[in-house]
Amino acid sequence: MRTLAITQNVTLDGRVEMLGDWFVPQAQGDADNGDLLEENRRQDAAADALLVGRRTFEDLRGYWRDLEGDTTGISEYLDGVRKHVVSATLDEPAWEGADVLRPSGADDLVIQVRRLKEADGQDVVCTGSITLCHALVAADLVDEYRLFTYPVVQGAGRRLFPDGYEASGLRLAEATAFRSGIGYQRWVRR
Repeated sequence: MRTLAITQNVTLDGRVEMLGDWFVPQAQGDADNGDLLEENRRQDAAADALLVGRRTFEDLRGYWRDLEGDTTGISEYLDGVRKHVVSATLDEPAWEGADVLRPSGADDLVIQVRRLKEADGQDVVCTGSITLCHALVAADLVDEYRLFTYPVVQGAGRRLFPDGYEASGLRLAEATAFRSGIGYQRWVRR
């Protein structure tokens, strides 16, 4: 069975919703971020499916799809990875390798995501897509949490876990401090 990993950029106060400019993808190409970029590429090489909500998909498509001169490799990865977009309103994804999942409700979303996990392949990664992440977390479908923690306190914004959600049984599998000051932790279910 494939691993379903949520990968998020998060602030020190646990916010994943970007209300400011604390996360700038263009900066990942700078020399100080070479080790961070290497980690991103390692994770990308282990994943052949991206699961996102419509808004995140449109943001990714609008920035990365036609980006020229990208030295980070993110554009190349996103162009090549199989993209699964959860949306009730998106008709045409307009990005090669993208399909639209149209679950009729929470139970149907669980069925469709389980099918993705049961299919042959590498990791399935969900990033951004806070509403979708909340649904995946609540349905107990997530195998790993890959958190890139930025040294910023935002003070507002949505968090990775839905309000009232409680979990135990997670184990820290990996922790890294990058030269830029960004930290990385990978948490796995026991």
